[in-house]
Amino acid sequence: MSTFAKTKKDRIMNTDTISKIAIERVKISKLDKATLNGRRFGSTFTDHMFICTYKNGAWQQAKIMPYQPLEFAPSARVFHYGQAVFEGMKAYKDKNGKVFLFRPDENQRRINKSAKRLAMPEFPEELFFEGLETLLKIDKEWIPTEDGNSLYIRPFMIATGNGIFAAPSDEYTFMIIFSPSGKYYTKDVKVVIAEHYSRAANGGVGAAKAAGNYGAQFYPTQKAIEQGYDQIIWTDSTHTYLEEAGTMNVFVRINDTLITAPTSERILDGVTRKSIIELAKHQGIKVEERRISVDELKEASLNGDLKDMFGAGTAAVIVPISHFSHKDVDYEVQIVTNRYSDLFKRQLTDIQYNRVEDPFGWRVELK
Repeated sequence: MSTFAKTKKDRIMNTDTISKIAIERVKISKLDKATLNGRRFGSTFTDHMFICTYKNGAWQQAKIMPYQPLEFAPSARVFHYGQAVFEGMKAYKDKNGKVFLFRPDENQRRINKSAKRLAMPEFPEELFFEGLETLLKIDKEWIPTEDGNSLYIRPFMIATGNGIFAAPSDEYTFMIIFSPSGKYYTKDVKVVIAEHYSRAANGGVGAAKAAGNYGAQFYPTQKAIEQGYDQIIWTDSTHTYLEEAGTMNVFVRINDTLITAPTSERILDGVTRKSIIELAKHQGIKVEERRISVDELKEASLNGDLKDMFGAGTAAVIVPISHFSHKDVDYEVQIVTNRYSDLFKRQLTDIQYNRVEDPFGWRVELK
């Protein structure tokens, strides 16, 4: 049984006793430590994966097995009706070789919230952590050691029951896979503000990490890339207010006030987002969770009040935005000393890599 501690400081995950998971290890690891750091984000995967299936109204025997392809029927519901949810997490290794996670309880709760919204069964909390802890212990050597590198963790669930009639599946597969990864972005990014396409709608699934949310972004994002931009800032249905930046929450600093859109049915409640808000408030920085219009942003840029703008998410951590475009006009975000984006990124990563004390109890050590 997992003994995932709930204390606010020095939380520790313990994997000494495993009772529910069958384990099959690879005979020969494919790990090449010489090329472990600096790998392209999400492109290679570790030796093992965690898998558990849901059928007959219950979760079945969980397994850890060699990473491998799986076989599904062409009629599996995920291919036809898109019942698929996922999470993004990271494991970090400090200079002494200790392994840490960052606020994993937030990810566990959120994937179940996403599953519920898509009429999928919730995955048991205890088994989630037991599977994650055990898999981390087995593939611990895959965790990169250089700054900016980490082990990206992808829990996900898909509908695997057969049938092409439009109804929720009766079978599901929950998995966790690992990918040693370098930095998601290596430079500041240029974005275009959406004027036609929308990411989500009121009453929809924008607040869930549903696979379809991301697939629907690919076409407009590709068009933006072809025009020389890196990402899109999504707006509300009237294209009046800022919502998210690509696959990240978006923050704006106007003078010394940090502003971000409030969470809603359309906006994901990001773990990095809420951590930045807590960090800022802890330091006495004024934070406003409110709607910010495109016009307000442009006015702040033109009159010099826009001091910083950045995206925030697990994969990228924090990436500064150097330019934004709206109605074919480019606006440059000035670079000021002591940018909030640089400050918060340093503070977050110092906690994640165990370089400083963690006053919030966010860091979780694997023992």
